[in-house]
Amino acid sequence: MSDIYLYTTRFCPFCVQAKQLLDSKGLAYSEISVDGDPELRLEMMNLSGRRTVPQIWVGETHVGGCDDLWALERSGKLDSLLKTEGLNQAGQKV
Repeated sequence: MSDIYLYTTRFCPFCVQAKQLLDSKGLAYSEISVDGDPELRLEMMNLSGRRTVPQIWVGETHVGGCDDLWALERSGKLDSLLKTEGLNQAGQKV
């Protein structure tokens, strides 16, 4: 599993946008689809305290959803978070 991971559903436009941002930065990530799997959705909700997808983690840090990820990127803080979490530009532990 990558050190960046997302809980997603198949047809969620916000999930697509979040993955596009990560892809554009060349970051590897693991996707956990909660489609039709109430246990995985419950796991996501327990970990994040939220019901909506995507839910995104960078290392041990829960980023939140798509808007939160984009806000980090726009403010220049996503790269700082990667560094703080000990991840290289590919999203892997260094």
